This record gives sequence, C-alpha cells and structure tokens, in this order.
Amino acid sequence: MAMIKSALELALERTKNLEVDEASIEAGRIRTEGRKTAGKFLGNAEAVDLAAAIAAIGAQNREHFRKSVFEVLMAQIQLPSSLFDAEKLTIIGSGLGAIASMAPAKGGLAGAGADKKATALVQQISAFLAKYLEEVKRVEQAIRSQWAPKLKEKQRQMAARVGHDVHLDPMADPEFAAFYKQNFEALRANYSDALERAKSELTALCGFEQEQKE
Repeated sequence: MAMIKSALELALERTKNLEVDEASIEAGRIRTEGRKTAGKFLGNAEAVDLAAAIAAIGAQNREHFRKSVFEVLMAQIQLPSSLFDAEKLTIIGSGLGAIASMAPAKGGLAGAGADKKATALVQQISAFLAKYLEEVKRVEQAIRSQWAPKLKEKQRQMAARVGHDVHLDPMADPEFAAFYKQNFEALRANYSDALERAKSELTALCGFEQEQKE
C-alpha cells in the first residue's frame, strides 16, 4: 500500500512540474507575441491599438505581454550617432502612453494621468536628443579648431621632409584621435546619465520597477 501511495505522490509531483512548465511556455509565447506586436506598432502605429492589444490578453499573462512591448519600445530610445528621427520618438511616446494607461493600479508613478505624463516625457526626451546632436557638432568643431594649429605644424614638418604639401586627416593622427575621444566621451557620458534618469522615470510611469545594475 505504501508503495502505491509513493508512486501516486511521485506521479502527482511530476504532473505539478509539468503544469509549471506549461505555464512557463505559455508566458514565453505571450512575451514573443508582445515583441511582435511592438514591431508591428513601430512599423505602422495607426494599424495597431496597443491598449486594446494589451486588454485582449488574459489577466494571468497580461503583464508578460505589456512588459515585452514596453522593452521593445524603450530599446529604441538611445543617444543618436548621427541621424535623429523625431517622428519615430512621437510614435514611441504614444505607445508608451498606451502602456502606462494599462498599468495595474498600484503605488509609484503609475496611475491616473500616467499615460499623458509618459507621452509628455518622451516629447521632452525628443527635444533633448535633438539638442545632443547639436552639441556633438559644436564640440566636434571646437575640438578641430583647437587642434588646427598643431595639425598645421605637423603638416608643415612632414611637407619639409617629403618635399611637397601634405594633407593629414586629423582622425588618422593618434594624438588627435585620443584628444577627440576623451572630449567626446565626456559629452556622451553626461547626456547618457541624463537620458537614463529620464528612462527610469518612464519605467515607473509605465508601472514597472527599474532593474538594478551591478
């Protein structure tokens, strides 16, 4: 009898584990669906109602879906390297507003008006990123102007050695490249810190907790 009971308990334990696995598989499927929905939204925002898409997911998996959409949209908010698409940021802002509007009622910044606050914050970030690109151009010009006398002297010395005029690419000069990198990275670090603070506030507005970085 004891053997039968033990076998039954073992079978039940295995079934329990199977149910957990099935729940995990379903959550993974929902997260994948969320990423796909976010991609469709970025491709054609007018064709995707994010709030309705979130509401259509069962309560058990709704947060998996909502967070997956959120992560895809947030990943698009980065310091630009050269080009900046303000229209895309507007779309992202409307999407994050929809996500914030569907946040479960709880403490923190998420709550009444969180959707409008999130949209407005993204608009501020858009202006901030445009300013960053302008600042990059200004700093680059200042660096090149400051380095110009030294570059001309190097070109003069080299021309004297080879017997004809020489034009040097500043970025090919290790000394200039190191000077440029030092100044540019300081600028980027300052803007990156400010952007991360804004993204942390967006995370809270959308009802998520900021993940701690080690």
